[in-house]
Amino acid sequence: MSILSNGHQWKLTEFTDNKKYSFDKDQILSSLTLKDIDDAYNSISKWEGYSPTPLIKLNKLTKELNLKNIFYKDENKRFNLKSFKALGGAYAVEKVTKGNKEIVVATATAGNHGRSVAWGAKRLGLKCKIFISEFVSDARGKAMEALGAEVIKVKGNYENSLIECIKQSTENNWQIVQDVAWKDYMLVPKYTMAGYSVMMKEIAEQIKNEKISHIILQAGVGGMAGAMVAGIARYLDNIPTIIVVEPDSAACVMESIKTGKIEKIDIKRESLMGGMSCGEVSLVPWEILKNSVKHCISLPDDDIAKTMKLLGNASFSEESIIAGENAAPGVISLIASCEDETIKTKIDLNENSNVLIFGCEGDTDQEMYQKLVNQK
Repeated sequence: MSILSNGHQWKLTEFTDNKKYSFDKDQILSSLTLKDIDDAYNSISKWEGYSPTPLIKLNKLTKELNLKNIFYKDENKRFNLKSFKALGGAYAVEKVTKGNKEIVVATATAGNHGRSVAWGAKRLGLKCKIFISEFVSDARGKAMEALGAEVIKVKGNYENSLIECIKQSTENNWQIVQDVAWKDYMLVPKYTMAGYSVMMKEIAEQIKNEKISHIILQAGVGGMAGAMVAGIARYLDNIPTIIVVEPDSAACVMESIKTGKIEKIDIKRESLMGGMSCGEVSLVPWEILKNSVKHCISLPDDDIAKTMKLLGNASFSEESIIAGENAAPGVISLIASCEDETIKTKIDLNENSNVLIFGCEGDTDQEMYQKLVNQK
């Protein structure tokens, strides 16, 4: 039996167009400059253990959906941190500390960014303080402690952990290495995004002569999505249709694109896609995303476990892919869009389409991964 014809209805909650869409390369590269992007690649590509992560063809799913190619960037293979975040936080630590061993770095995190900061601090022999909310699993906290960081658990959600991080860092003169920008705090998030842009450099070389027609980008605060758009402006000859996907409980980019200004979401329910459960888009990526994103999609959590399982048992490709809960949304939104004839026609998905999606993490929380893939 084919993968998709078993009567399962793949769900998306909302699809919307950007009324202010325009892809202005110069404007994008004024937010994250060519120098920012090139410096990051030149540094990171020299790190011990660096190698480009695989770009896997989901050939079985491609056939089912009648597309030309689906490329899956497998960030489970990124250093030993199993996430694209390894590129950002660690690079920002290197840039802001400039070899000064006296500096103590601090960050608030839902997991993967904190691991990257802790790993970056360990690489450089620095002390590191990580603030996590009560909703972050013990396994994620222990993974950061294993890298030598002191982990501080804060009551409440991610925002509470960030407020506490800023408060204690100000009192103790710690250097905050955050992937979220706010007024007067723009430089470090820029370094973080520059680190992420390394993915697009790798992809540009991996696709050889193919042209990407569609790119689906997960958004939390928008850092990865913004970095990939800047990477498109830097490395690709063509401009793909850019689609952002978010949890329906935290669709802050979608809501902001609807009104043309940053909108804050009151998150009533934490999504399974924990790294994407963010209430407000960050300032630096917003400047990039507000015009360059063509469409936005929001998803419920319903298909996350199923997608992780199908990737894991090689239903979509020739090989088994370990994909965490934040890696599933690209696949889900693509299938749901192909199954909805109106959306499929509108975004021009057809047998000539080369779609790029991001497997932005592997089993960064192994307990959670096993629980989800073993669901009946």
